[in-house]
Amino acid sequence: MALDRLGSSLYDALKKVFRAPVIDEETVKELARDIQRTLLQADMNVKLVLEISKRIEDRALKEKVPPGVSRREHVIKVVYEELTRFLGEKPVPLKVEPGKRKIIMLVGIQGSGKTTGAAKLARYFQKRGLKTALVCTDTYRPGAYAQLQQLANRIKIPIYGDPKAKKSAVIASDGLRKFDDYEVVIIDTAGRHKEEKSLIQEMKMLEKAIRPDEVILVIDGTIGQQAAIQAQAFHDATPIGSIFVAKLDGSARGGGALSAVAAIGAPIKFIGTGEKINDIEPFVPSRFVGRLLGMGDLESLIEKVREAEVHLPEKKMRAFLSGRFTLTDMYDQFESMKSLGPLRHILKLVPGLSYNIPDGMMEMAEDRLKKWKVMIESMTPEERDNPKIFTSSRVKRVARGSGTNEKEVKELLKQYSMMKKMMKTLRRKRLPFFGKKFPIPQG
Repeated sequence: MALDRLGSSLYDALKKVFRAPVIDEETVKELARDIQRTLLQADMNVKLVLEISKRIEDRALKEKVPPGVSRREHVIKVVYEELTRFLGEKPVPLKVEPGKRKIIMLVGIQGSGKTTGAAKLARYFQKRGLKTALVCTDTYRPGAYAQLQQLANRIKIPIYGDPKAKKSAVIASDGLRKFDDYEVVIIDTAGRHKEEKSLIQEMKMLEKAIRPDEVILVIDGTIGQQAAIQAQAFHDATPIGSIFVAKLDGSARGGGALSAVAAIGAPIKFIGTGEKINDIEPFVPSRFVGRLLGMGDLESLIEKVREAEVHLPEKKMRAFLSGRFTLTDMYDQFESMKSLGPLRHILKLVPGLSYNIPDGMMEMAEDRLKKWKVMIESMTPEERDNPKIFTSSRVKRVARGSGTNEKEVKELLKQYSMMKKMMKTLRRKRLPFFGKKFPIPQG
């Protein structure tokens, strides 16, 4: 099951609770069954699913509801807390001390996304001002060094490797000597399978030779319950300090990766959220669950803006979220957000929008952004600031000036009005389920 579908299924299950006239035992049991079915479809381990759903049901029915909280809100809170608890409750950051070297060794099966993951991690630490380097010790896969070198050159990070060498431990030791004064050195290793005993033995020797500060297991988020088996095999060979779930985007089945965490007890510290080198973020269980349940994730949105050095004044952002913006503002916001990733992914971080964005609107916004720019540039300043003054003659003039037709200009104005209306509606309402705790920002 894709993550988008997993999230929307959980969201639908909670909507039943929100809409139920009475929150009785049958409503709670139906919710537990819906959650069971959704998590099993996401390829999560049966035993773990039963444990989670049982805890949700028991807490929702037996716990005393706190003062000032409705039973409906309490049930939703229990679901949120139990899913977060399963994923580790508190985030476990990978700590790096400036001025002190941190050696990180990546392991995983072939094709898990390890080499791309190494470059993503390097970029992540580089953006935080840390002196970072890469070492490629994969002597088996043809082109492994060339692939990592290409990625490293793109982000201007130094790399060491020797495609002709045979012993990975020697390459790693040479690389560590070369990067002795670096704060983060990431070692990319050859892809292994739990049955490849010689490669597993080599991994043990490599770990013993370089004594990394942290061993990170890279797991492909699409492999399902096999992730738990692979994770245990790697952990038996080399104690795993943390997990990086790669390819955890719209096509991923996250259940297997989550089962892997429970299997070996190592926390997820990073997730890969897309194909681009900047598509990596620290894993924060509460934020991840919040996104799945449709709560959005404003903290992640703010971090993405900061990392991309996109300057969106708070006053303008609040105006945008409150429906008070001009055509120029709308274009400026969309243009700025392009550097953060696909517009759909960004707006899903905004509470209340996660599963309420019309597909056509977002696809149209991304596909037609260039045309919109030309249309907006063909308008007068007065028209851009106050689209209400548009008449048929003004529409004709803008169409001629932008090389488009009147229908396309009217479509732009219609989409602008729809977005203003949607934002104003969200501003007036509190988010579904979450009562006083999760209001939409007021302007």
